[in-house]
Amino acid sequence: MDDSYCATPAPAPVPAYAGPPYAACVLCRKPTEFPESTKGSTLCPVCAWQEAGRTACSG
Repeated sequence: MDDSYCATPAPAPVPAYAGPPYAACVLCRKPTEFPESTKGSTLCPVCAWQEAGRTACSG
């Protein structure tokens, strides 16, 4: 019986850093989805969601 038929290959290693340098959130300083070259104030997804809730309910 051929044991290599059922063998699972080892997963490829995930690079520790994949992508451009990301801009820091202006509120919490966590990395955002935007590159550092983005103009204006950048927010992480959590802060963007909270900010949208504040502006929507500000009346």
